[in-house]
Amino acid sequence: MRVLFATTANDGHFGPLLPFVRACAELGHEARVAAPESYGVALSRAGLRHEPFADAAPEVIGPVMAGLPSMSVEEADDVVVREVFGRIDAQAALPRLLETVARWRPDVIVRESAELGSLAAAERSGVPHAQVCFGMHEVVSHIAEVVDEPLAELAGIAGLADGQLAAALAAETIVSLVPELLDHAAGDVPAEASAFHRFHAPSSAGNAPRPAEWGDPGLPLVYVTFGTVAGSLPPFAGVFREALDALADLDVRVLMTVGRKLDIEALGPLPANAQVLAWLPQDDVLAHADAMIGHGGFGTTMGALAAGVPQVVVPLFSFDQIVNGDHVAAVGAGLTTDRGEGAVERASEEIPRLLSDPAYAESARRVAAALRDLPPPTEAVPLLAAMTG
Repeated sequence: MRVLFATTANDGHFGPLLPFVRACAELGHEARVAAPESYGVALSRAGLRHEPFADAAPEVIGPVMAGLPSMSVEEADDVVVREVFGRIDAQAALPRLLETVARWRPDVIVRESAELGSLAAAERSGVPHAQVCFGMHEVVSHIAEVVDEPLAELAGIAGLADGQLAAALAAETIVSLVPELLDHAAGDVPAEASAFHRFHAPSSAGNAPRPAEWGDPGLPLVYVTFGTVAGSLPPFAGVFREALDALADLDVRVLMTVGRKLDIEALGPLPANAQVLAWLPQDDVLAHADAMIGHGGFGTTMGALAAGVPQVVVPLFSFDQIVNGDHVAAVGAGLTTDRGEGAVERASEEIPRLLSDPAYAESARRVAAALRDLPPPTEAVPLLAAMTG
């Protein structure tokens, strides 16, 4: 079986696809990843076969991105989903995706929720397709609501009937890495979320002892991460210093990762209880962490839950981060803050509560157990094979 996976150039979106790419290869199937040309280095580093398509033209996407700082978080997020993912990225990707499908002839296409060019290519070529959700169930319904108009435009460009892409999106097989315990914790659950196919990729953490350079092993270890994107976004780059200052007087050890796009030296002198690094394997850190402050990114949030680590979520710049924080709080595995000025300081003030009340860690471990009970990604492969008829 040939499986073409499709993603935008976003680590947080591609991460949930990766276990299924690996699973297909492990079981002897051919797997390739269609992604923007700019994402080729990341895929090469992962040892994956890349089928490139065009990045959005700077002169097209530039004005859209330039307008985001003047909008509310909600408005900006809708613009990104509708104009960037739904229109600009999808239309840029479609020509090469159609060419790849015609040349390589995949048996099935598996895309992450925000990559919509492959949805049109699959429908145009008559190839069955599935979606891997990169968050809680709200991601699926939110994207569908926002992209209705650009999907109609994309259908016209692809030579499809009016409403065909909207109907295909509504009927798509959906794969999730979230257990029902967590996914159903916050508010009403639509019927379609109960039909998600749920799997879990085991942690890659080793059994190595806590490194001595992380500080006094007798103190609680607080891991702080705002993902790989915040450091490159001027409105959010200051959150790293804010967190260091807010945690400086606590009787804990602070381990912070900032990503490879932020100059650590620019943070200035570090508090005595903190160490800052560009990057560490997240699973290895969480294996030793007692609490985490994170931005609500899917990989970060789920990593802490899988390790049974309670967390405080500080949503920064997208709706799914807010949703993830709400679900963490609803299931009792941590807390979430409101967005805006002072959010990082408020999150830091909650760390003593998170460490002293065992209920948070107990709930996080309950989610971890629910994750372990899910089948492995290899069991998703027969599901994909069955779609080929």
